Amino acid sequence: MKHVIALDVGGTGMKAALVGADGTLLHQVRRATLRERGPAAVVETILGFAAELRAYGEEHFGEPAAAAGVAVPGVVDEANGIAVFAANLGWRDVPMRALLSERLGSIPVALGHDVRTGGLGEGRLGAGKDADRFLFMPLGTGIAGAIGIDGRIEPGAHGSAGEIGHVVVRPGGVPCGCGQRGCLERYASASAVTLAWQAASGDEKATAAQCARAVDAGDPKAVKVWQDAVDALADGLVMALTLLDPRTMIIGGGLAEAGETLFTPLRAAVAERVTFQALPTIVPAVLGDTAGCLGAGLLAWDLLADDPENADNTANADDADNTEVAP
Repeated sequence: MKHVIALDVGGTGMKAALVGADGTLLHQVRRATLRERGPAAVVETILGFAAELRAYGEEHFGEPAAAAGVAVPGVVDEANGIAVFAANLGWRDVPMRALLSERLGSIPVALGHDVRTGGLGEGRLGAGKDADRFLFMPLGTGIAGAIGIDGRIEPGAHGSAGEIGHVVVRPGGVPCGCGQRGCLERYASASAVTLAWQAASGDEKATAAQCARAVDAGDPKAVKVWQDAVDALADGLVMALTLLDPRTMIIGGGLAEAGETLFTPLRAAVAERVTFQALPTIVPAVLGDTAGCLGAGLLAWDLLADDPENADNTANADDADNTEVAP
């Protein structure tokens, strides 16, 4: 059975899969990143993990993987296959595509940014599969975005398209690690709600999920914290829809797990703010933490579809290192 290797590398853990041509997850496995061992050890762990997946595919599906896709955090040069910078992993200028291709028998490899890759999976196979234009936004420790256009993700001229977490929604507000003040992710991410609820409740161990439950119970302090986050998020979304005119906005990440506690007031707040803009459909993500692996698999399949030579698995290592990655 023809398949590809998909890797979704995070700061603390990795998710991996063998993915069929129709997006089926044929085999899934997880492993710790072990970043405490240092940047070089993390790279070797990824390469070894990929090699194990290749061996599993040969044993169970009768042939080696035809290609591989890997999603990594930080700054990513997708066109040249380089993990430029990842603070959580200690990486600088890691030629990940070339290293993986060499370890995997010179198969073609696609490298993608983690959020954009997750957006690709969610857009084609999840909540955005019927939308020609969408914005995918996971609300987690921070906020990022993936801009979907006709089944592809727009990387931008310099690989940083979709950084909606760093649009300023509260000028002169809370300082952000990016150097600005008042960024969206400082008000509407899961970590921002956690901090605000800890301050309001006086419980330094309180979480955003507990804040959501307190909102459902009618706690006025929680309602205030939650509404402040919803208002900031609505301001950011209206800015995005004014610029991008998406048909669908897909909200994922930890904060989206609150369900209608988030989506009902958020839809209302966005509707109140639009004037001439077409109101998009605002929906929760559906793929959960499999989105990154599915997206990485799609990157690999796209690579094969874009190059018939790769589809025949005849490219050599140098060819793989110079392959253009599908955006």
